[in-house]
Amino acid sequence: MIILETKRLRLRHLAPDIDAEFILELLNDPSFIRYIGDKGVRDLDAARRYIVDGPVKSYEAHGFGLYLVELKMNQTPIGICGVLKRETLPDPDIGFAFLPAYWNQGYACESAVAVMDHARETLKLARVLAITSPDNEASGKLLNKIGLRFDRLVKLTEDAPEIKLFTTDARR
Repeated sequence: MIILETKRLRLRHLAPDIDAEFILELLNDPSFIRYIGDKGVRDLDAARRYIVDGPVKSYEAHGFGLYLVELKMNQTPIGICGVLKRETLPDPDIGFAFLPAYWNQGYACESAVAVMDHARETLKLARVLAITSPDNEASGKLLNKIGLRFDRLVKLTEDAPEIKLFTTDARR
């Protein structure tokens, strides 16, 4: 199901049978592991389970989730972008990850702007958060560009490392 379209991109629901190969590649990219974390997805079956247990469950439970980002011109998958609802955060947060071959071409910004517009206008979210690892400066710059501001360092769980929390407003 196509959710959003921009000038160059299409954002659609992730499908386990169609997108497992791409998800396997993305989640095992060294930059994904460094900045987002190792999800332990090492084969196509695990990639299918990741899609079903994460994005698909989120679509059903919340009406939103991470979407596959593909190039309109040839349907090449290049990344994921969407809104998540984590139990450990008070409001939904925007998330994104792209294969390095598609960095620095404006795709992450283009998809994130579309997701933020969708979050406000269609999902009617009053506030959107974002989290990044402390050393992920590129994501921090993108979040600033789309209207989020650094709020504070937080821990998602008691034993987790501190991460940066960004928000669309100053309300805590």
